[in-house]
Amino acid sequence: MSKTIDERIKETKLQIAQYKNREKQLMQQEKQEERKLRTRRLIERGAIIESIFSETASLTNEQFKTFLVQTINNDSARKVLENLMADSKESPKASGEIGET
Repeated sequence: MSKTIDERIKETKLQIAQYKNREKQLMQQEKQEERKLRTRRLIERGAIIESIFSETASLTNEQFKTFLVQTINNDSARKVLENLMADSKESPKASGEIGET
């Protein structure tokens, strides 16, 4: 028995709705993965700073921010950052892992 056009339209609309819901789920999953990666990166970088400057552990967030701004906000630090950025663009393997070459 063949389906009527109305039945086929309803089935197609249902499939469209299912695909849209699946798209939303995948987009939410992608955002969650990006948040996890960002959180991990922030934690790792904070740990790196504390391992180099162990005294910063006792600072408030505002004091820590002031320390970073005053320490990093100079021409030599900017040049180092520019060089690192240029190197990471040139290098096909710029994973960001410490100790990797």
